[in-house]
Amino acid sequence: MAMQLGGSGGIKSDINVTPLVDVMLVLLIIMMIIAPLLQKGVDVRLPIAVNSASKPETQDQTVLGIKADKTVWINGVEVRREEMRQRLEAILETKREKLILIKADEDAPYSSIMDAMDQLRLSGIEDVGLITDSKASSALSQGGQ
Repeated sequence: MAMQLGGSGGIKSDINVTPLVDVMLVLLIIMMIIAPLLQKGVDVRLPIAVNSASKPETQDQTVLGIKADKTVWINGVEVRREEMRQRLEAILETKREKLILIKADEDAPYSSIMDAMDQLRLSGIEDVGLITDSKASSALSQGGQ
């Protein structure tokens, strides 16, 4: 405890919150830096579309990623093609909205994307969205070329 300077000379009983605020600000800055890195998912080069709408990614979305080498990822975790259907059914059985977003690499073979969509259809999933890159954001990432 600290001593009060001045009048009474008694013990000061107030809590010093300055160290607490310092620690909380440091934690806030760390979380602001790390949070976007955790949502990255699978690193793919998305195809460019003129009419794509920007929608925020949320934690409750189910994203099926297909890389150029035909590897399949579900919510950032690599799965074998044989396990894909069972894993998707397990993830979607607790969700109210059965929507899958496909995030396929630009160089991924069309046949691997269609195989994935066939597996989704066999699982009873009809609502499928395709994630693309907008023309404006791709121009910014390429330096305006």
